[in-house]
Amino acid sequence: MELLLFCTVVLILIISSVYLLGLLADSRRNLPPGPRPLPLVGSLLSLGALPHRSLARLAERHGPIMALRLGTVTTIVASSPDAARDILQRHDAAFSGRTIPDGTHVFGHNTHSMGWLPASSPRWRALRKVCSGELFAPHRLDMHQSLRREKVQQLVSHVTQLAQEGTPIRVGRLGFTTALNLLSSTIFSTELAVLDDRHVKPSDFKAMLAELNITVGLPNLSDFIPEVAWLDLQGLRRRIEGLFTRLHAMIGERIESQMRDRAAAAGEPTKKNFLDVLLDYRNTDDDQGFERQTVLSLISVYIFQLTYVRYMHVIRTCSALGRIQAQPQ
Repeated sequence: MELLLFCTVVLILIISSVYLLGLLADSRRNLPPGPRPLPLVGSLLSLGALPHRSLARLAERHGPIMALRLGTVTTIVASSPDAARDILQRHDAAFSGRTIPDGTHVFGHNTHSMGWLPASSPRWRALRKVCSGELFAPHRLDMHQSLRREKVQQLVSHVTQLAQEGTPIRVGRLGFTTALNLLSSTIFSTELAVLDDRHVKPSDFKAMLAELNITVGLPNLSDFIPEVAWLDLQGLRRRIEGLFTRLHAMIGERIESQMRDRAAAAGEPTKKNFLDVLLDYRNTDDDQGFERQTVLSLISVYIFQLTYVRYMHVIRTCSALGRIQAQPQ
């Protein structure tokens, strides 16, 4: 009993000391005004269920630029157009860094993925060069216009068929599947899911990707209190690691299959997809290509992040065609 009481007192003293030292450090850093943080949680309790509205209320009290302590992490919030313009336009180089979430450390995504590498990294520059020239360039987007039209027409035809049969339409699932197939066709030249999954087993890839989107979007205590990140108190890093293991295995199978096809068709002209571009890439400085982990990370992040963006584009396109009127679920 005495030992438990002693440990409790020591823990309270440690927390109080960290809190007071944090306040002292913030006072010396000439930070903007903001709400006084609580021990450990900081200003997290001030955000509530609708953080954007809570931040607007706090900005009315503390000004367009304010400092918040989210856990033990100090965050500067800009809430006015002028402040945002200063940060994003006039001082963009100084603010080009970003906070790296704890989950990105799985399989070294924070050191291999273009989304988290610093702009000064040679790997980031190489990835940006190949992506801007081979994936997002206007001529590439024009080349894929027929593919986008084909996928949207498939979606519209399938929705029309379901409507004629009187079958309930799950717009969210169909939009997600269309977005996934559009990306996979661009990267691998193949579809990874089927629209009409009423009579077949749902795609493992699709289910895993949906679960990954949900898991990564969960609030992670390790991001707000990095000092305890190594404990992984919520188990999110373990869950993300397991999901990325499955994702990498599925993508790895596609890479191996495409490499075998390339070897079998050596010397014959083929129509390149984005994976072919990555496999053919050679840096002009050292004639080195991308590491396998870099290719895995890049494709994983693109599929993970762009699926929802493509999904929203598909929904808007279908709505504009006047075939379906729905909001994503």
